[in-house]
Amino acid sequence: MTSSGRELLKWIAVALMTLDHALKVFQLGYVPVATELGRVAFPIFALVMAYNLAQPGADVARSIRRLALWAVIAQPAHAFAFGYWLPVNVLWTFVVAASAIWALDRRRWHLAVALLAVAPMVLDYAWAGVWLVVGGWACFRENRVSMAHRPASWALLAVPMVLLCSYNGNGWALLALPALALGRLRCGVGRTRWAFYGYYVGHLAAFGLLALLVHPAS
Repeated sequence: MTSSGRELLKWIAVALMTLDHALKVFQLGYVPVATELGRVAFPIFALVMAYNLAQPGADVARSIRRLALWAVIAQPAHAFAFGYWLPVNVLWTFVVAASAIWALDRRRWHLAVALLAVAPMVLDYAWAGVWLVVGGWACFRENRVSMAHRPASWALLAVPMVLLCSYNGNGWALLALPALALGRLRCGVGRTRWAFYGYYVGHLAAFGLLALLVHPAS
């Protein structure tokens, strides 16, 4: 995938995530098409992250530090918007997944097992979320260029994708797989280092405040 193609995918996922969060925070219930599209956001984020971490020279430790910083910052806004502290916000899911990748790459097996088997209990998307990132990383690392070159590697994603569909209660997350084709485009979308994280925190805080106006506490 190209750099601009990956950025395009991330911003598509941001739009879908925003739609999904709006439905939940404002208690709109099931909205045809919008609800289904919201299920596609996480797997796009997860697979783009997996691709980035699978690249030669990727600084996984740096990614963990950046994600952890923003996960801490985002947690109060997440709890404010959704009204609960557990499971924690999705950035923690990515922190744990990246940490598991770091541990696996360095053969820290006990740490990897703890991160893959125990930590997901308190995470958004639970085991499906962590395993999808790790499975995607293993898959992309094996192929480097394109998964289409080695169809057998799709098996690395099969279990976590099935788990994610089960977690969601539907199969719409599978649309993320063909959507990855957009990652090959050279579309002129520049890289943004902090914009997504700032947007993530900001939109949660804004939604939380608006929800107080729409559904004031009795």
